[in-house]
Amino acid sequence: MARKAEVQILNPPSDVISSVKFSPKTNQFLLVASWDTSVRLYDVVNNTLRHKFFHTSPVLDCAFLDSVKTVSGGLDNTVKLYDLNTHIEHNLGTHDAAVKCVEYASMVNGILTGSWDRTVKLWDGREKECVGTYEQSAGKVYSLSCIEERLVVATSDRKVLIWDLRHMSNYVERRESSLKYQTRTVRCFPNKEGYVMSSIEGRVALEYFNPSPEWQKKKFAFKCHRSKQNDIEHIYPVNAISFHNVYHTFATGGSDGFVNIWDGFNKKRLCQFHMYDSSISSLCFSDDGSALAIACSYMDEAETPPEPYPEPTLYVRYVSEQETRPK
Repeated sequence: MARKAEVQILNPPSDVISSVKFSPKTNQFLLVASWDTSVRLYDVVNNTLRHKFFHTSPVLDCAFLDSVKTVSGGLDNTVKLYDLNTHIEHNLGTHDAAVKCVEYASMVNGILTGSWDRTVKLWDGREKECVGTYEQSAGKVYSLSCIEERLVVATSDRKVLIWDLRHMSNYVERRESSLKYQTRTVRCFPNKEGYVMSSIEGRVALEYFNPSPEWQKKKFAFKCHRSKQNDIEHIYPVNAISFHNVYHTFATGGSDGFVNIWDGFNKKRLCQFHMYDSSISSLCFSDDGSALAIACSYMDEAETPPEPYPEPTLYVRYVSEQETRPK
């Protein structure tokens, strides 16, 4: 029997899904963090909830360190390590405010956490200790992304700080966001040349690290996740970005309930999937780019909540080459 192009995952979280992450090197296992205080592991191939564990407050992000160890953080200010094999959990440490983002930095074999306390911390997962705390120029951390030695941190005051993980005594560069409104998310290009960021105002920007004028003139921003109804333009936040590691195209998800795939280097939209149940709150391509996890959650955007109130839903789409490969 042919595999369906898209599968709805059973037993989703009961509140907003904040983060979805595929396990390294496979599209079988998916880690999901939620405002219902759980972190869940799904076996996507068999469509089963394999395991779940809890924080004491909503969880805002999660990541795999390897195929069995995970890290998560959220509104309890705690960074939690969890071993999916032994089910042993370890509180690695805390921030002074919510932990908004967690990421594994393979180059330094460390864990990066970004917080609303205006710092990024680097943790040694083996020694289970914090090895550095880095002020983010007075901005709450909204999103961070690293690739090899490059770390990009997007903060609350529309600033972007670029760091080198090998020399963390100071940031390499501090930039103003080229988008006029609050940043939602930032993701580094797989080829290390720059990053893509999105805002609450239906826009995405491609930026390059190289400061030379010929590189800087390649940067651009574009409008997306907007719709016209009765001559009124509705503009939606772009909540999620995920890169395809093979083709270097990327997916965006918005509060309009749509997922688009873009070829940023040729300034083209490759495709748009069908409309989903509610806002797209998180996206993640598997390492090989064969699958895209799509989390839908109503995120209180409307003045009056829709009736019936949308339940969170979770999908895995097995994307085709046609949908993801530059034309």
